[in-house]
Amino acid sequence: MKLTLLSLSFFLFSSSLLAQNNWFKLYEDSTSLVNDGKSITAAFTKDIHNIKSTLSFNVNTRLNTTPYLIFYWGENGERTANLPKWDQVIEPQKQFFYEVAGNEADGKKLFGLFFNGFYLPHELGHAVEHYTKGNLKGSYKEEYFANIVAMLWWKKQGRTEELKSCYEMAKKVWAKLPNPIPAGSTMEEYFTKNYEQATQDPYVYGYMQFKQFIMIYEDKSLKDFDSFMINYFQ
Repeated sequence: MKLTLLSLSFFLFSSSLLAQNNWFKLYEDSTSLVNDGKSITAAFTKDIHNIKSTLSFNVNTRLNTTPYLIFYWGENGERTANLPKWDQVIEPQKQFFYEVAGNEADGKKLFGLFFNGFYLPHELGHAVEHYTKGNLKGSYKEEYFANIVAMLWWKKQGRTEELKSCYEMAKKVWAKLPNPIPAGSTMEEYFTKNYEQATQDPYVYGYMQFKQFIMIYEDKSLKDFDSFMINYFQ
């Protein structure tokens, strides 16, 4: 029995590593995307349970391509992380990726790095807040928290090279996006007041998301994932 359990544990660990090795790239196969997403979600969930065993954290990861691209859904009893697949993305959104990344190849790379990559534990970070607070309003602070969770969790997985690639891409894209923030206002003030409106415009929302990523990546004061979450749960 001990050997069987050990073998099972090794298999699950190896499956998680394989899924992570395939991540941060544009997926062409739906089954692989969902299976790898589920493996990453399971690894994240295990980490959360190890930190707070009393939290009944359970999220189903599925393929569900919509104009929201990747998102967490927690209504009507559902707890889902919804993944997008590139060939199902609507054409105007594809053109947005091509434009801000500079060309078609980099547009697809941008999508892979973030939407088949970085943002899955970001959405699971939203799920953590939903489980602990009971509701999500949609706000600048919620996005900042989710981005910290994702950044620290990927660092825990040793994905520094992928995070660096995301960082370089984020800087490139953010530099091209028009600044929507009026004079005399900070980014946090503007997006706190105009969050819902901002989510309807990829240029405006992208300005916030990519800037948050840059800020968090450059923040040397952040603790490791476990320490951050332990402090959060206190």
